[in-house]
Amino acid sequence: MVALDDPVVRAAEPPGPAAQSVALLTAVADPIRWAVLAQLADGKACVCNLQEHIPIASNLLSYHLKVLRDVGLVTTSRRGRWVDYTLADDARERMTAALPGADPA
Repeated sequence: MVALDDPVVRAAEPPGPAAQSVALLTAVADPIRWAVLAQLADGKACVCNLQEHIPIASNLLSYHLKVLRDVGLVTTSRRGRWVDYTLADDARERMTAALPGADPA
């Protein structure tokens, strides 16, 4: 018989609101990703524009952008061969709602 507190059993459950909040806050806690969010708060940008302000290798910047996309804080749009990144419309609200004690309204 498998115990309900077994980590393997819990990992198979869909993530609840607390787990989603932790994932979102973990994503924004990284200094590079925070800098990306700060740049995108000024408007959309492509990787080449972001690299002017965040001097890391393009593959690392792409990884950090993927993490932010995966938690739904950044969206993309294609412009020819370029990909523009933008803060998701609800990014600020979701970050605020993820904080402990935030009103879930």
